[in-house]
Amino acid sequence: MLDIGRISKRFGTRQALAEVSFAVRPGEVFGFVGSNGAGKTTTMRIVLGVLAADSGEVRWKGSPIDADLRRRIGYMPEERGLYPKMKVGEQLRYLARLHGLSNAEAAASVEHWAGRLGVAERVGDEVQKLSLGNQQRVQLCAALVHDPEVLVLDEPFSGLDPTAVTVMSSVLRDKAESGVPVIFSSHQLDLVERLCDRIGVIAAGRMVAVGSVEELRERDGSILIDVHGPPAGWAHGLPGVELVAVDGAGRSRVRLAAGVDDQDVLRAALAAGPVHEFRRWRPPLTELYRNVVESGAAAADHAEVPAA
Repeated sequence: MLDIGRISKRFGTRQALAEVSFAVRPGEVFGFVGSNGAGKTTTMRIVLGVLAADSGEVRWKGSPIDADLRRRIGYMPEERGLYPKMKVGEQLRYLARLHGLSNAEAAASVEHWAGRLGVAERVGDEVQKLSLGNQQRVQLCAALVHDPEVLVLDEPFSGLDPTAVTVMSSVLRDKAESGVPVIFSSHQLDLVERLCDRIGVIAAGRMVAVGSVEELRERDGSILIDVHGPPAGWAHGLPGVELVAVDGAGRSRVRLAAGVDDQDVLRAALAAGPVHEFRRWRPPLTELYRNVVESGAAAADHAEVPAA
């Protein structure tokens, strides 16, 4: 298991990370989401040892990550880390050799991953002559070419067309199914929702939510109710109940405070008119994300910032 344990990082007066903790299990695809500047890339760079944490520790299989362990991690940076004037095949073989593969092993691995990711016909081209999408495919090849034990990918789907997204999604799922922990950051929340086993949300350098989409939905505590012809404001005044919205079909969505019995709300709805629908609200990930980020940022504003 990849265990990120209470890591903090400060740049001058800015607290970039504040005791960030989460774990990525073997065989799991973990989506790491947050707004720009929230701390995703800083966290990933600390995992790789590119940056040193001020406090906290990153462990793989219970051991602190050292230089030897880093060689067994596949990393894809958000900024492309390829040599633009070097040919694709030469570059991938070179990177594989740096990770300890023999010449024959490196050549076989490059052939496999270039074919799998659809750039086999471009291995003789310079990286700078590829489209941005194909450069992204080559960058993923570079992260996979040494058969890593862990995959850490920063915005791997950026700039990809739908076909490439499908191919890359399939590769990540296959790696996870082979037992590799996969962590990636992305702003494409529909893709995160579809692909990930669990999600971590970071806001203002603090982890504000970790769990599956279903677990995060449970935090919302909203009920969708379709009452025919209710009087205006029928839900106002119910203890522990907040009217969140009324949709275009006239259905009310109410949020219940902890401990509120939804059957009490149902009885109030029945008293207001015929009830055609009454169910737990399943918000999309975009709404869940917005809610947890807003609440997390508000909590961070009132949190004590560790001293430099």
